[in-house]
Amino acid sequence: MRLHSQLALYLCLSCSSSALAAEEQRANYFGDPFLQASNAIAACPQPAGPLITQAQMRAEAHSRVERGTSCYQAGRCRLPNAYLYDQEIIPRVKKAILADGRFHDTSIWLEGQRRWVWLKGCVAKAEQIAQVEELVRSIEDVEKVINQLQVLAP
Repeated sequence: MRLHSQLALYLCLSCSSSALAAEEQRANYFGDPFLQASNAIAACPQPAGPLITQAQMRAEAHSRVERGTSCYQAGRCRLPNAYLYDQEIIPRVKKAILADGRFHDTSIWLEGQRRWVWLKGCVAKAEQIAQVEELVRSIEDVEKVINQLQVLAP
């Protein structure tokens, strides 16, 4: 009887730790675009991107629907959900950064959520932080820019 109790306890602990591991696994559950626009600073650490746990995904799902549709309901978006813009905006931002010419010595990653663009990574000169932010703000459909760039010379 004691062996069965130990086996049952082991199975119970194994199942709960597997469930916990699945809960803690991080992924891009909402498919938010995340890509690298430039790659000149080898020492620049790659940001994690839009990775969240399943618990965070469940907690955030309703508010994302609400935030996404409120843009359309208020007449600020032509598409029915603000998140629908992101797959189109982020590649345009990358193209603009590469075409500009001032950012060839940077390592910049882009993340998009509901027409907001996060700038992550490294620039070689302090003035590039404001320059790239200004460039991204000028791109059609970009509502907000969150600049998380740091200066790190190549």
